[in-house]
Amino acid sequence: MSELERYYRVLELEPGATLEEVNQAYKDLVFVWHPDRIPRENLRLHQKAQDKLKAINEARDKLRSQKVKHHIAPSSPPPQKQKKAEPKTEPKTEQPAKRNPDLSGKDYSRANLSNKDLSGRNLSYANLSGANLSDTFMHKVNLRGADLSEANLFRANLLLADLREANLRAANLIGADLSGADLRGADFTGARIRSGDRLLVKLIGANLTGAIMPDGSIHQ
Repeated sequence: MSELERYYRVLELEPGATLEEVNQAYKDLVFVWHPDRIPRENLRLHQKAQDKLKAINEARDKLRSQKVKHHIAPSSPPPQKQKKAEPKTEPKTEQPAKRNPDLSGKDYSRANLSNKDLSGRNLSYANLSGANLSDTFMHKVNLRGADLSEANLFRANLLLADLREANLRAANLIGADLSGADLRGADFTGARIRSGDRLLVKLIGANLTGAIMPDGSIHQ
């Protein structure tokens, strides 16, 4: 087995998978194997998760580097053609996250940010009302004071996110992972977190002190 084939196998992909497929497989596997999802008292499983994450990161970096290099090489001699092609290869919705880490106060109301990687970004006091954030990776994102009212956060990864005083009124949080998140003072009035009597949001280790719960009660 070649080194390249091994990287594809680590990401559970067939050789020749597209760059988009590589990026999506990376996000899916990080969501499953991130060490922050594993109880620290389980040392064996925690170490396994760290090793998995290291291998996943290496495979993604190597494959992405190889594909970008292969894509650019044929078009590098004529610089004019390369300049024209660049805007088409990068969707507009990804540009703010890649080029502008500080997104505090920005207006993304009703924006489609599904499946994006916003981990570590500063989106404090941003307007994300009604935005589609389904399956979005937001590990350690700063959403303090952000307006997420009526936003779709279906299966969003918000591990260790800062959501203090965030407005989550009527937001869809079904399947979201808020483990370790700081939710002090957040407003969940009318938010969807259950199906019948079953809680469908992960809140392991989350700080809910002073948060307004979906039924209007204040968490003590």
